[in-house]
Amino acid sequence: MRASTRREFVAGPAGRIECAVDQPEGAARGIALIAHPHPLYGGTLDNKVVQTLARAFLELGYETWRPNFRGVGQTEGVHDEGRGELQDLQAIVEFLKSEKLVLAGFSFGAALQAQLAQLVKAERLVLVGVAVTRLQAPNVAPDTMVIHGENDETVPLAAVLEWARPQELPVILVPGADHFFHRKLHVLRGIVQSNWK
Repeated sequence: MRASTRREFVAGPAGRIECAVDQPEGAARGIALIAHPHPLYGGTLDNKVVQTLARAFLELGYETWRPNFRGVGQTEGVHDEGRGELQDLQAIVEFLKSEKLVLAGFSFGAALQAQLAQLVKAERLVLVGVAVTRLQAPNVAPDTMVIHGENDETVPLAAVLEWARPQELPVILVPGADHFFHRKLHVLRGIVQSNWK
């Protein structure tokens, strides 16, 4: 993402987990852990939506961590349908020991972060294109930021609204955006930053 991005390796249940880490200017106000989309469909820590989320949080003053899931990049292990990936995210949270942790994710990564939020203490949750049709996404905290593209062909908006409705959870809609927010990444970044305290 930037020349100053460093690689860190965290010990996970299936071997080492590769993470891209960016430091903000000055003292960090917390850590943002950002999870990428489905690894079997080309998802990596370099995904454009994941990078956009990292940039947004970096500018908000957070140190950002973007791990690669099992079998992606230099992360060891093989894809585990979300089970092992959830354990890996948990291992990173334990390694970071941050009092001020934000969980963010895109698609498959967003559904996993919703699951992780039930297991660890997080300041806030940001879910983009949350894959409610592919993975079990539990109920989330009322201040969770849910962002979805109007023309998402991978996870239909109707499915996300069906998940959000019983929780009375607002969904921020990006008009004209597809699943990958092509030509709408600047809008996504602006939404995160303008809705942050």
